[in-house]
Amino acid sequence: MNRNAEAITLFCSHLCVTDGILPLEAKEWSILAEKLLSLKLKPEYLLDFERQDYIEQINATDEEADRYMRLLERSGSLRFEISRYEDMGIRIVTRADSEYPRQLKKRLGSTCPPLFYAAGDPGLLNQATVGYVGSRSVDPGDVEFTRQTVAKTASRGYGVVSGGAKGIDSISASAAMEAGVPVIEYLADSMLRKMRDSELIRGIRDGRVLLMSVVIPTAGFNVGVAMMRNRYIYAQSSGTVVIRSDKGKGGTWAGATEDLKKQWCPVFCRDCDYPGNRELIRLGAIPVTDEWDGDVEVRLNDAPHPSEEQEPEQRGEQLNMLDMLPPSGKS
Repeated sequence: MNRNAEAITLFCSHLCVTDGILPLEAKEWSILAEKLLSLKLKPEYLLDFERQDYIEQINATDEEADRYMRLLERSGSLRFEISRYEDMGIRIVTRADSEYPRQLKKRLGSTCPPLFYAAGDPGLLNQATVGYVGSRSVDPGDVEFTRQTVAKTASRGYGVVSGGAKGIDSISASAAMEAGVPVIEYLADSMLRKMRDSELIRGIRDGRVLLMSVVIPTAGFNVGVAMMRNRYIYAQSSGTVVIRSDKGKGGTWAGATEDLKKQWCPVFCRDCDYPGNRELIRLGAIPVTDEWDGDVEVRLNDAPHPSEEQEPEQRGEQLNMLDMLPPSGKS
């Protein structure tokens, strides 16, 4: 871990959090990073700051300076905890790392998380993917439609990005692995529990599966996190397919309607009699049926296509200060 990544981790990770320690959230980190940028300083300088430096150089209040010092004081214990998770195959990817998902930086702006916990090959983030979302409760028709649709998008070279939950998420991921295309899962709860799945572990070891989460690997399910991870699915994908949605409630509905407003990617929706699906189509989602050929390219704006040559990445390459900040576009 380079020093810029170490600084972001110390200020934003919820590992080793005890009473009196309150890590920075995404927007708080963005504000602090912008102050550093204005001074032409990189995050690593924060590692050497004294309390008075925060007050004098970045105009921190006494309360903020105390908070920053408490975050830095856990350096030793945090390094130990990070090493322990790395032994399990889980590492931290920060905005200062070249492996950080570029699509999220570009599309989510200041709401883009400062860091993710990751298990698997971050290089999969450079692959074009199609998102699959839907209810945990499914019927045989939902299952069949999902598997057939994944097969179609996979045949065009697209991997699958989902939320890793039961129902549509797990069905689409399983279909993608059978089709031999990459799987990216943005989780809303325990990554360690998820990694008990032997098939998933084989996929991670074979470089075909990547797990990503903004919460620590032992965290339980959190509704707020689940709602936020929907953004990551849409922002990561070249197009997202809604298989089944309730009307006016639930995470699938919230994620799809937010994307229809923000337009991170095109929303495709199964054209069937579910009230939620009907309403999403009325709101602007693109209806798809069993006859759909899985072509999302015609609906794309600037998302990569599998046939495009990917820009080469050098793992571990340190990005410049501007790459550590969210862009000034949509948020």
